[in-house]
Amino acid sequence: MAGRNLRRRDSTPWDNVCMASNSSSNPLDNKAQAWSALFSEPMSELVQRYTASVGFDQRLWRADIQGSLAHARMLAAQGIIGAQDLSDIERGMAQIVGEIERGEFAWKLELEDVHLNIEARLTQLVGDAGKRLHTGRSRNDQVATDVRLWLRSEIDGLLPLLKQMQAALVDLAAEHTDTVMPGFTHLQVAQPVSFAHHLLAYVEMFSRDADRLADVRKRLNRLPLGAAALAGTSYALDRERVARELAFDGVCENSLDAVSDRDFALEFASFASICMVHVSRLAEEIVLWMSQNFGFIDLSDRYCTGSSIMPQKRNPDVAELARGKSGRVIGHLMGLLTLMKGQPLTYNKDNQEDKEPLFDTVDTVRDTLRIMAEMVGGIQVKAAAMEAAALRGYATATDLADYLVKKGLPFRDAHETVAHAVKVALQQGVDLSQLPLSTLQGFNAHIESDVFEVLSLRGSLHARNVLGGTAPAQVRERIAAHRLRLG
Repeated sequence: MAGRNLRRRDSTPWDNVCMASNSSSNPLDNKAQAWSALFSEPMSELVQRYTASVGFDQRLWRADIQGSLAHARMLAAQGIIGAQDLSDIERGMAQIVGEIERGEFAWKLELEDVHLNIEARLTQLVGDAGKRLHTGRSRNDQVATDVRLWLRSEIDGLLPLLKQMQAALVDLAAEHTDTVMPGFTHLQVAQPVSFAHHLLAYVEMFSRDADRLADVRKRLNRLPLGAAALAGTSYALDRERVARELAFDGVCENSLDAVSDRDFALEFASFASICMVHVSRLAEEIVLWMSQNFGFIDLSDRYCTGSSIMPQKRNPDVAELARGKSGRVIGHLMGLLTLMKGQPLTYNKDNQEDKEPLFDTVDTVRDTLRIMAEMVGGIQVKAAAMEAAALRGYATATDLADYLVKKGLPFRDAHETVAHAVKVALQQGVDLSQLPLSTLQGFNAHIESDVFEVLSLRGSLHARNVLGGTAPAQVRERIAAHRLRLG
């Protein structure tokens, strides 16, 4: 590297950021003295640190180089720069890629961001060709392109994880189509359901999340590059060529909107928030199911921790933390919405604040989906405890009402009749299925001995053989359909 590298020794968030100063024909090498010839004094170190983003936007480097190379090739094709310039730019960028991958690249704080750092190094390596790279573009359309390229790649990595999450739930469900558990409303025992059916509800949620994410990708996949600072450019750019090379579906067709739009980030954060709400609901149930008061499941030790004071404890910390991280992601969505709500067109420095919450949201969702899929795959089901819980709370009372309706009783009358039967069962401390036939016939003369099949847990399950119902036959069909969909 040209110049003298002075690495700071104090504790800063810029552990891999260099502060450098030198005299050079490259204007970007002189930013420590002044931003440009227009300025008569340098930024204070405090302002540099306050305004710089290179400490976190380094992760955009690959997207930045990818976009720059596509831009350079278009400039050469349009005759705006020469073939030798393009060759030099490609050679220089290849060297920069190697330096970054090997951890040899010196990130400079005074160069503010990933874009200027790479451009400055390119100019050090290839001279004037590096200075020509920025022809016809601005950091405004450059960063908008970089973030879209980066996020698109991350989305392509998240979609398979959503599939894995669904597949883990489907695999567990396939083992428990006939396992009975209590279905709850208001967290009160309501009706018996198949545990598999319960799990498949989450498959539906994560399937919708995958659809939402695919929609985000579709709207994100438009190219801002060529909008320049805000008004377009006087150079004869071929924006469609750049879009094709970068695999965008088209270009942003209003230059003002192109540089200031962050809807794609808001949409992604919205997807992420909804997805993490689904994660949180599943995590909440895992925490409840593992508690001694439920005792429905157990988790592998690798997803639990102990207590610092109570030696008997096995805490479902992973599920609890996943539940907690949903608040983190939702908070990022609120922050991004607030960031954008008051901005006039077009680009404003405010938008520097879009990256850290977006980066953290991606990281959080990715890591959470991975670990939750693994944890679900290791759930050990205590079927007997689930069934015993389903026997509490008169879960088959609705089945008795339906039985009476099929005997000709209006539903509201049947509802009231069953309420009387439940009252008697409560007084005797027994389940409805344990009441003698004579007692049941006292509530309605049409009740016959076949009522006991109706009042059994599995009888209740199998009776709900309707599309979307909890009957094992329906559940098995849904499992087969999900497996076909997921591949």
